[in-house]
Amino acid sequence: MNTESTLKPFAPGDVFAGATLLNDPEDDHAGRGRIIQYDAGLKEKGVLWIDDSTHLVGGLKFDSSGVLWAFDSNAHLVIRVDSNGRRLPRRDFAARSFSNVNFGLQGQVYLAEHMVGSEIRLPLQTVLKKMPGSDRLGDGHVFEYNANGDLVAEHATETHGGMGGFLGVTHSTLAPDGKTLVYTSETGKRIMRFDLAASRQGEDVLALPEEDRRAMCFAVGYARDGALLHLCGNAIDILSDQGELLRKVPLPGFGWATLCVSADGEHVLAGNFFTGDCSRVNLETGAVAATVNVGVERSLAGIAEFPGD
Repeated sequence: MNTESTLKPFAPGDVFAGATLLNDPEDDHAGRGRIIQYDAGLKEKGVLWIDDSTHLVGGLKFDSSGVLWAFDSNAHLVIRVDSNGRRLPRRDFAARSFSNVNFGLQGQVYLAEHMVGSEIRLPLQTVLKKMPGSDRLGDGHVFEYNANGDLVAEHATETHGGMGGFLGVTHSTLAPDGKTLVYTSETGKRIMRFDLAASRQGEDVLALPEEDRRAMCFAVGYARDGALLHLCGNAIDILSDQGELLRKVPLPGFGWATLCVSADGEHVLAGNFFTGDCSRVNLETGAVAATVNVGVERSLAGIAEFPGD
């Protein structure tokens, strides 16, 4: 297999997918990290190989300057790529399991911690990295940095833990007010809210019955009209700010866990972790405009679309 990095300069509508090449028989989340570049129609354009990662690369998101951010939470690695397709010098933040990011209006960088606690309720086929000098995987907090990369605050966000009990802030988005973080612990039962300006926990957007094993929370994002989009495994739920279900967009099968709202305001990009499918879905009709498979099951851990200028 050719492992040369071939990213092209980013064009508006390009889609990027974190799709680690899982090749470790002893660890089902380990392998050579990569980010695949597709055009707007999901035709492959290039790939970036990430040699200093160890496990799943995900949490892809663009900042306001067009830099693509991505993460290997198990390697405590933050990855940044400029719009010419060049990897930027590594910037070390806290030695934490960061896996997703949001950007404030004054240049704030909100890094979210993927893992929490030390208890794992389910048997895993992967080795999880602990914080240096600790028996804990993490605190599940959100760390706020200023535009210069200085730590400003550590926000003590509540977490659910998910099915395994160790999942912290795994998916997050900023509300339209620019100060409220809306987030989930993947496979958990809550869509949570946190006031970043006051550093205070808010009321949940949604709380599902703990006894309902089929009900799970995955990714969240905001549509252009301000509606909250929730990817719940087999559908996109369109919610009011109070968590009321306004409409449901069904998706085929189960395992849809990664979401990116398209810049056109009409579509979302949804990723299926189990199958590796990435689909561009019309929010109004549910029609699938394009689909691509990243080629590896259980590796698709992040999707981002380049918005251009």
